[in-house]
Amino acid sequence: MIKQLAAKDIKSYLMVEPESVLLDVRTNEEWETIGKPEGEKIGLKTYFLSIQFGNERIFNENFVQEFKNLNISQDKEVLVICASGERSQITAELLSRENYNSINISDGFMGSQEGIGWKNYGLPCL
Repeated sequence: MIKQLAAKDIKSYLMVEPESVLLDVRTNEEWETIGKPEGEKIGLKTYFLSIQFGNERIFNENFVQEFKNLNISQDKEVLVICASGERSQITAELLSRENYNSINISDGFMGSQEGIGWKNYGLPCL
């Protein structure tokens, strides 16, 4: 079972787990048109790696290897974010199978039924 964390709880979570990192798995198009989380402003090293490509949302077959190439320690908590929490849930499950401690940002960058999301909560964005 993947742990769920709402965007509004990220800052308090970082007080307990300050070595956590953020992984945004949205598409390049989303980063360019909607924006990016600026996790460093709240002490959260941020990585950008798409789980899918383009408007067709083609699955990135090399995702796990590309993630491993980022050399993120398995000791760190990996907070995974997408637009609304669905792709990040899938990603968190994939990373969990590879023995990473992954947590899904349940309301994502833009928000969902789980909450208002990173951007709408006012967390730092580029």
